[in-house]
Amino acid sequence: MNAAEKVLATDAALKLIERLQAKYGKLMFHQSGGCCDGSSPMCYPQGEFLIGDQDVLLGEIGECPFYMGKAQYEYWKHTQLIIDVVEGRGGMFSLEGPEGVRFLTRSRLFPDS
Repeated sequence: MNAAEKVLATDAALKLIERLQAKYGKLMFHQSGGCCDGSSPMCYPQGEFLIGDQDVLLGEIGECPFYMGKAQYEYWKHTQLIIDVVEGRGGMFSLEGPEGVRFLTRSRLFPDS
């Protein structure tokens, strides 16, 4: 993993993204930090979630832009996010829901260097 990247995805997450892209076309991710589903990475068809001034583009995973709400980014800005997949139900509006899995954010601190 490249420590300079702010957001990465595990192989499992990349495989799920490929399956979802085959069904829905271009995708995007957003993590808001709100209550309930907002604290998980949510996957949407690209353009179906309105990005605003308070959203930060962290990078791409599986050629999909990954945004985070600015307030949550302030909390996470010293970490590298690793998007993974686990069994279970995720956000009710996130595209992976019917797959019986959900995206999950793991993190690690950036080294001082």
